[in-house]
Amino acid sequence: MNGKYFTGRRLWRAAAAGVLGIAAVSAAFADDDGAFIPKLVNSSTVPANGDNNPYGVAFVPEGFPSGGAIKAGDVVVSNFNSSSLLQGTGTTIVQFDPRGTIAPPGEATVFFSSGLPGLSTALGVLRGGYVIVGNVPTTDGSFDTIGQGALQVIDRNGNWLATWTDAKFLNGPWDLAIDDDGGHAQIYVSNVLNGTVARLDVTVTSKGVTVTKKTTVAKGYTVMPNAAAVVVGPTGLAIDDKTDTLYVASTADNAIYSVSNAGHRSNAANRGHLVTADARLRGPLALRLAPNGNLLTANGDAVNGDPLHPSEILEFTRKGEFVRLYDVDTSQGGAFGLDTVRDSDGGFNYAAIDDVTNNLSVYKLSKH
Repeated sequence: MNGKYFTGRRLWRAAAAGVLGIAAVSAAFADDDGAFIPKLVNSSTVPANGDNNPYGVAFVPEGFPSGGAIKAGDVVVSNFNSSSLLQGTGTTIVQFDPRGTIAPPGEATVFFSSGLPGLSTALGVLRGGYVIVGNVPTTDGSFDTIGQGALQVIDRNGNWLATWTDAKFLNGPWDLAIDDDGGHAQIYVSNVLNGTVARLDVTVTSKGVTVTKKTTVAKGYTVMPNAAAVVVGPTGLAIDDKTDTLYVASTADNAIYSVSNAGHRSNAANRGHLVTADARLRGPLALRLAPNGNLLTANGDAVNGDPLHPSEILEFTRKGEFVRLYDVDTSQGGAFGLDTVRDSDGGFNYAAIDDVTNNLSVYKLSKH
């Protein structure tokens, strides 16, 4: 474990800022006897083949079928780079068991090895027993050789089942969010090469996942090459199923938007409603709803970067009001993928990666 993510002073600093809360600090550090011992996962995401630069992170949700290589409560992480350090060449998804019921807590093992390189932040898990992952490949780590990419479907044992390609609806799948009803789901995909967000309506059975409809629900987000990040465009997505609102973190626009009627929309909104373009945004990447209902986004520093404010995660209300921020790393470019889950058993519900140190942290956030 070589990371520095919210250990010691950093965790207490986050608590002081209010993002964790004293209850969360106690859950992370105090055992049943009152002794203070770290209980949060803090582990390298680098597998034996040397893949690095972790992008996507996702919890395995409650209700996920048992008997596979992964189970409810586990965390999976996708790697964008290979051991060559070239961006867009990584091929592995690694898995973690935060509770240590099979492997020791924080020990990473390879869940899936992809035939398609450049696994992106587009990583999610369907309750019916499947993992969805996107890729945006390059051959030399530069925008000049960037490829269209695809989505792959993987079963709970890490076996490839299907590859979905589409020049319009899957043109550089960079991130995704899932509204999951079990037998049916809607997968929202941000496309970093054409500046759109697509909705894939799918059916989920024990035999696999089938796309029944494809719709562009938002368009017009800025896309541009970037020396540090290869490309920047629409990235993080968060779906509020209660209001049918999709939130979009547009990195190149340095803003967060909302798209109404997302699950029923048949036409594409032009970016949607501007939620915030707060000056503290520095190229927002991953985006999720926190346990308290607010928005959490990761500043990737590729846009509006400031060496005095590197690698931050920001919290906003859904109306765009700034709440607080906390840091991930003292170097720029560390904040990338994050995921949250509304758990019912009081377990871990927050995961984030630092792609400077190639580390994952998993712990519990307070709802307050």
